[in-house]
Amino acid sequence: MQIYKVGGAVRDRLLGRPVSDVDWLVVGATVEKMQALGYRPVGADFPVFIDPKSGQEYALARTERKSGRGYGGFVFHASPDVTLEQDLIRRDLTINAMAEDQQGNLYDPYFGKKDLDQRILRHVSPAFAEDPLRVLRVARFAARYAPLGFRVAPETLELMRQISASGELQALTAERSWKEIERALMEEQPQVFIQVLRDCDALRELMPELDALFAAPQDAGMHTLAALEQAAKHQQPLNVRWACLTQALGTAINAVNQRFKAPRECQELALLVGEFQAHCHRAQQLDAATLLDLLQKFDVYRRPQRFEDFIAACEMDARGRGGEDYPQGDYLRGAVAAAKAVEVKSLVAQGLTGQALGAALKAERLKALEAYTQSAIAQRN
Repeated sequence: MQIYKVGGAVRDRLLGRPVSDVDWLVVGATVEKMQALGYRPVGADFPVFIDPKSGQEYALARTERKSGRGYGGFVFHASPDVTLEQDLIRRDLTINAMAEDQQGNLYDPYFGKKDLDQRILRHVSPAFAEDPLRVLRVARFAARYAPLGFRVAPETLELMRQISASGELQALTAERSWKEIERALMEEQPQVFIQVLRDCDALRELMPELDALFAAPQDAGMHTLAALEQAAKHQQPLNVRWACLTQALGTAINAVNQRFKAPRECQELALLVGEFQAHCHRAQQLDAATLLDLLQKFDVYRRPQRFEDFIAACEMDARGRGGEDYPQGDYLRGAVAAAKAVEVKSLVAQGLTGQALGAALKAERLKALEAYTQSAIAQRN
């Protein structure tokens, strides 16, 4: 029985990057032997065990063969006679197919270290094409390692095109696709993820609405990538990045939200940005009534952070167009402050309740916003 550190932990150590998760591979063991040593089985599809002392996962060496469509269409075989090389060859990229033994010796049968040094993302074997999820994974790795100068090998990009043309991407579940999209959007250069998907024709299969923007006038597709790049540069959260990605899709935003079952806060912000982004860009030209309606739509009194995220997404859009500052953001924050300054207590003290109280509160907020807009105009003049 031999134990190896495999995959990302080896890759990132060689790159000098922080190692967060460690995957362990066990060669020459059986399920019974692992259990006898105290390891707790947790794998449903293939034997994976938890070390009760460290809590880390240990997987038995295995082979796999394609048995159906999609990410889950595989039959796995784990036994003591499966070698390290047989296990590593089933992995996606050569840089993920390296192993280290417990003495720190590197095992690199598929030349991952060479590709690491040359900054190349290359598939290990033709079996790469059997798993459509790998198209998204490679695009995500391209986004992660773009700052280090990594690129996708031409032959790997060609295999990704073949997967896109096969229809296999349609077999991916929304949950698996979203997991990759979410992780890619939070990388340092998420726009590279979208660009690689487009380069291999996968964007046309997964998000045809977004792909169509690249054929639209005024460089709508490239601007979307620029807005997403700005969102990452300014370390915006996931919902803002998703809104930046979908902001130009118009009426198709909801369909894309539903297709990938995006989290509710991502869906909500994307729809609001799509509908009201123009209001934000021309905030200083809005009259008081329109401003009040905007604040009501966002429920800024109970959900202030959602409005802040809206402003952030609009600012990233503007910066993607070459803007250096965004005074509209502070202007809208001032409008929120003016509306919130209206005290409910004084109206209640007048004996107002129910609909009458709501109408009076709205009227007072409108007055406050009228005063705010007039003051802002005077200051600009």
